[in-house]
Amino acid sequence: MKLLSIAVPCYNSEDYMRHCIETLLPGGEDVEIIIVDDGSTKDRTAEIADEYAAKYPGIVKAVHQENGGHGEAVNTGLRNATGLYFKVVDSDDWLDAESYQKVLEKLAELVHEGEAVDMMICNYVYEKQGAKRKKSIRYTSAFPQDQVFTWSDVKRFRLGQYILMHSVIYRTRMLKNCGLELPEHTFYVDNIFVYYPLPYVRTLYYMDIDLYRYFIGRSDQSVNEQVMIGRVDQQIKVNKIMIDQYDMKSIQNPKLRKYMISYLDIMMTVSSIMLIRSGTPESLQKKKDLWQYLKKRDAGLFYRLYFGIFGRAMNLPGKGGRQVSVIAYKLANKVMGFN
Repeated sequence: MKLLSIAVPCYNSEDYMRHCIETLLPGGEDVEIIIVDDGSTKDRTAEIADEYAAKYPGIVKAVHQENGGHGEAVNTGLRNATGLYFKVVDSDDWLDAESYQKVLEKLAELVHEGEAVDMMICNYVYEKQGAKRKKSIRYTSAFPQDQVFTWSDVKRFRLGQYILMHSVIYRTRMLKNCGLELPEHTFYVDNIFVYYPLPYVRTLYYMDIDLYRYFIGRSDQSVNEQVMIGRVDQQIKVNKIMIDQYDMKSIQNPKLRKYMISYLDIMMTVSSIMLIRSGTPESLQKKKDLWQYLKKRDAGLFYRLYFGIFGRAMNLPGKGGRQVSVIAYKLANKVMGFN
């Protein structure tokens, strides 16, 4: 059995997918690379996927499907995964060579010692186009290092220190058993990918190494601000799915519950600020409707978030209030560098 399955969702990715795949190949026979061609039509993505599958038949699988969006490409990768662990690497991103080998060695060691954890976390680095300083998102203040731990051992998450798809490796069987299924033709589903499985995660392991290199700066990327504003309905859809997934009172571990509430808080903030940035009466009504949706589903959670730091900033009245919200957003963006 393979140690690690890596899904690489590809949609018209000819210009950069080779670099991504080449950084994954050094994993050798321990790794299964599943290239998911998500209905690419404009370039040679499908041919490149088949080329690698033919050249590395024991390592690379090429899967072709009708276009279903990033979420369905991840679903397909998971359905085809046979490794003990599962990771998603987007086709314009890559893994650091030295860190990659350390992660594989540690996963193999944990499995050998009978301590196969449900989730491994590593750092990720913003490879922001044009930025001289590359920002690394680390979790040293939140997690014990180099040991198996549980949610009860988690320390304090700082602002901006969220677990993203870039930072996680899941145990494949746990991920399949929890019933994760991402919606088709929907952007921003990576938030569901790192949120929904959390209550099923019993054991964790954190390595303070910069594994994932997250390229950011292309004008067509889903995290580009103008693209996000144009796709804000997708953001709202994902936000509502996450609201519906769990009754927070059912999350037994208080530290896990606190983190999940914090994650919903930042999701509500991102949705709200994009609607504010859009600036149309329709968008402002959508913001109001989203907060009312949360209130209807969980009034206690609504009041906690609405009157929290982010909620207050996102719901100040009038044009002046919206200007304060935008200033807060720009400051956060400068500090966190998320788009």
